[in-house]
Amino acid sequence: MTDITVAREHLKGHSICLCRDGDCITDDGRGIAPMIKLLSEGRNLSGYSAADLIVGKAAAMLFVKAGIREVYGEVMSAAGKDYLEKHGIPYSYGVLTKQIVNRAGDGICPMEKAVAEIDDTDEGYIALQNRLAHIQANRG
Repeated sequence: MTDITVAREHLKGHSICLCRDGDCITDDGRGIAPMIKLLSEGRNLSGYSAADLIVGKAAAMLFVKAGIREVYGEVMSAAGKDYLEKHGIPYSYGVLTKQIVNRAGDGICPMEKAVAEIDDTDEGYIALQNRLAHIQANRG
């Protein structure tokens, strides 16, 4: 069984699953928070395959930065698909959508807004860290 197949099977009940050679990492965090956490911890994710509930450009940038080998998104945006294509990462999806909307359903996701005009992966990572920190600080 391929890593992406295993990741897809283990996604059930989680928000993200990363698999490589039988090693699977799952997380139930919301949005891009799990990937930001793994990257900030310095985890070596190179060569893992990722299955995620929602893959927009923000998530795609984090997957590229992490060295993810293949991506499956239950829902994938056109911008996420394009970013993965541009970086030569094979992908598949359940539903392709024009854009990822915010949780209220009345506009674009704030993480997608943060990277809409950014193409550089490292620059995008910094913008996403800053946006996530700002959102988390304003929740409490």
